[in-house]
Amino acid sequence: MATQDNVVNFNLPNISPNLSKYFIILGVLFVLAINSFVIVEAGSVGVVKRLGAVNEIPLEEGIHFKTPFIDTIIHVNIRLNNTKSGALSSSKDLQTVKTEVSVQYSIKGDMAAQTFQKIGLTGQIQATIIEPSIEESVKSVTARYTAEELITKRDHVKNEIQQAIQNFIDTTLNNKGIQNGIHIANVAITDFNFSEEFNRAIELKVKAEQEALQAKNEKIRRVTQAEAGAAEKQLAADASAYAITVASKARAEAIRREAKSLKSNPELIKLRIAEKWDGQLPKFNGASAVPFLNIDAIK
Repeated sequence: MATQDNVVNFNLPNISPNLSKYFIILGVLFVLAINSFVIVEAGSVGVVKRLGAVNEIPLEEGIHFKTPFIDTIIHVNIRLNNTKSGALSSSKDLQTVKTEVSVQYSIKGDMAAQTFQKIGLTGQIQATIIEPSIEESVKSVTARYTAEELITKRDHVKNEIQQAIQNFIDTTLNNKGIQNGIHIANVAITDFNFSEEFNRAIELKVKAEQEALQAKNEKIRRVTQAEAGAAEKQLAADASAYAITVASKARAEAIRREAKSLKSNPELIKLRIAEKWDGQLPKFNGASAVPFLNIDAIK
């Protein structure tokens, strides 16, 4: 028995050929409109590439019109960037030192097109310019200082490294025809790492200096105590001598005054004699006569 397949026919609405053309035109115009402008975000500039050729005038932040499908906009970051790098070098006294340096830099907006054209974006700039400048500058600067001076004169070392990095970058960019394309904002030495032998030597030196300082302070303390004791004794002796001098002067003055009074008043002498007599007559043995005493005079 033969079966008959059921065929379902869908009747699609008929679209006018003219209406289809309109849709196609609108679609093309929409695509053209989207590709006719570009927005450059804050903190960056737009480098225009027209069929591969770089326009030296970058686009500032904001909205800009461009030629659709012909112009390509490369966004270049001009904010402050940071990169860290380490360099192994030798100090003036031939100590091995590993220096870790952090560099903050920025790409100048007006030179962003030339920098992108001849070097590249941030990744290429760090790999080909910043990191080699750090390594070369650290080696050249640390070789002028001893290991101890690298620590005690850290600020001077940092300033010299920053200047050396900027000079290295400027020289490299000038050779490529880029004037002042990259600016170094700051350089920070994050760490100095020395050999274990040098670290032990530093610890022993610091310990010896601390012990010497402690001994010096102890000596000063003892000398100060001895001087204080001697000064105290001297003050006591001076006070005693002063008291004796004052008493002697007072005694002499009293004697002088009494002598003057006796000299001017003979009766006072008789009074002093009477004051010293105990009221008893002298005793004699034998037939000697009793000495004559002038009782009236004594009275």
